[in-house]
Amino acid sequence: MILSRGEILPPEQSGAVLAKLPEWIAGTYADGPLDPACVIAACDTLAKRIAAGDYEDAVRLVIASGLATRPQIDQAAAFFCRENLEYKYRTEFGAESFPVRERPPGAPFAIERRMAPLGVLLHIAAGNVDALPAYSVIEGLLAGNINLLKLPQADAGLSVLLLAALAEIEPRLIPYLYVFDTPSSDMETMQRLAAFADGIVVWGGDEAVAAVRQLAPLNACVIEWGHKLSFAYATLEASDEALAGLSRQILSTRQLLCSSCQGVFLDTDRMEELYQFCERFLPILDREAQRYPLPDLGVQAQITLLQYTERLEAAAGKRLFSGSRTSVTAGADCTFELSLTYGNCGVKRLPRGRLAGALRPYKSYLQTAGLLCGPADWQPLCALLRRAGVCRIRTGEHMSIPIAGEAHDGTFALRRYARIVETEIP
Repeated sequence: MILSRGEILPPEQSGAVLAKLPEWIAGTYADGPLDPACVIAACDTLAKRIAAGDYEDAVRLVIASGLATRPQIDQAAAFFCRENLEYKYRTEFGAESFPVRERPPGAPFAIERRMAPLGVLLHIAAGNVDALPAYSVIEGLLAGNINLLKLPQADAGLSVLLLAALAEIEPRLIPYLYVFDTPSSDMETMQRLAAFADGIVVWGGDEAVAAVRQLAPLNACVIEWGHKLSFAYATLEASDEALAGLSRQILSTRQLLCSSCQGVFLDTDRMEELYQFCERFLPILDREAQRYPLPDLGVQAQITLLQYTERLEAAAGKRLFSGSRTSVTAGADCTFELSLTYGNCGVKRLPRGRLAGALRPYKSYLQTAGLLCGPADWQPLCALLRRAGVCRIRTGEHMSIPIAGEAHDGTFALRRYARIVETEIP
């Protein structure tokens, strides 16, 4: 399905829509700026409809496809409400401080400084909940942009439905919303979409980002929200309660989100302490796993095969601790590794004195650190993690809980979707 001028159309209509886009975009520019207040009001109405169950059939389809859990969808829907969007707008734009009218030091005239949209944003969305395509478009709307959304392959139709509903609620948004169900392999259509863009917003890994850089015209900026890595950092004083909270984070996200804990670094240099920590952590992780469904048989078989391979290829000191539903692997080095997912977690030694140096090679990929320590260590370790390149520091249990107004990977999205225009005041 595609969305154009407020109508849901079959994908075969993409060519006709693309042919009309230059005329439609020019007309939207001529109509004047988009009021963020109307965007927020429409989103708030949509959030209330979602809460009332108006789109329950589509939500069930997304849940059944494995793209998201019910709590994740509820959290994402909450971001559409007025309170959250107004807070986001104030936080990212500093709404009280724009426009600015002042005379800079030494300037022969005064200026007015305003925020303005980039123009046309092409969103190339990923299919995980962190990058819910409809929410990416709403961010573009809040900054006043015309938005072209290229759906991810596994979208299940929810984004088209939500954005069509948004256009129905507030007709002023109709010329700012276009959705295309175009495969990434259709390079001709992708190039036509990119040619309209003043900014291309890409959600995905290194390959996706590299492909978009090649696709982007020279006059369009590329705004990357790439795949990120997250981990937990624990001291020997971490409580069982904190480990239980981290376990719930690991199991509820299945370790599939950018903010999911891929592994634990332990503040020690001694293998014996590492083994003791794993022996303490495993039964807690295994106990919490009883609250969550097992992965399907194919995933279980793949994990079992990988664990068997790890046993065969284990380096000196590496040890696998297996539970009934989960596992913990004690690693012999301090490199960053992806987890086996679904409650299978690696633990490695990394004393705090070597933390910044060990994480530096991954600096551009780091996102969230879940910190498990005593109160006296919280501030010193937060300072270390900030210097190491982490963008977000949380307790283990809260690593993947989204909050209103938070930055995307260390920067504010709305600021990147806008530009500053300075005008002389005569």
